[in-house]
Amino acid sequence: MRDFVKGVGMFGRGLGILLRRPKLLLIGAIPAVVTALLLAGGLWALVVWIDDLAIWVTPFADDWSSGWQSTIRIAAGVVMFAAAVALGLITFSALTLAIGAPFYEYIAEKVEDDLGGVPNAVDLPWWRLLGMGIRDGVLLVLWSLMYTIPLFFAGFIPFVGQFVVPVILAFVVAWFLALELVAVPFYRRGMAVKQVRAHLKKRRMLAWGLGLPASLLCAIPLLAIVVMPIAFVGGVLVAREVLSQAHLDA
Repeated sequence: MRDFVKGVGMFGRGLGILLRRPKLLLIGAIPAVVTALLLAGGLWALVVWIDDLAIWVTPFADDWSSGWQSTIRIAAGVVMFAAAVALGLITFSALTLAIGAPFYEYIAEKVEDDLGGVPNAVDLPWWRLLGMGIRDGVLLVLWSLMYTIPLFFAGFIPFVGQFVVPVILAFVVAWFLALELVAVPFYRRGMAVKQVRAHLKKRRMLAWGLGLPASLLCAIPLLAIVVMPIAFVGGVLVAREVLSQAHLDA
């Protein structure tokens, strides 16, 4: 639990750093605004069509009694919406970090310079950062589907689907969001997403401490625009903590 609390604290420290440097907060919010507009349209479309989609995914309930039919289709709607929000959060961070690659690389550089810098930092051109962000974002979304798809079907189980699955889903989203948030500091050290994952698995509670409050706050409309740069700076702090510990253990 100590690592989890530390991760939450690093999210809070990210807020403190950006309050002292509002220019960085503004820079980090620009790509988040673009991504939020894109995903908000998709989520609105889902809300409009969710009744039809719930009927479409439950054809087996067509001949059931009206009570059971309504129950299973409401459950299907809840699960679809929860899964869409989960994938939306993962996709939101991936898209935001990809679109805003040069913005976030600049923020990471300024924050790390204030914290002592990065010896032998790799200076990546913006187009390469963009390519790495898109590639690793797609990879993380595909990895997340390995968890969200089984959880989608588990959502049809009474009680478990409505109470247990959302909790598990929240931690899944928090984990993948944390992986995305710490990626840029690893890129600056010449490391790819597989190395990010390997390092963070050793400090999973620290990752959850960062990712859980970030993902829950990002689920609130418009707040994600401000939360994203805060969480990113928290990710820089988590990356430095993880890599510092790995250096001591080596």
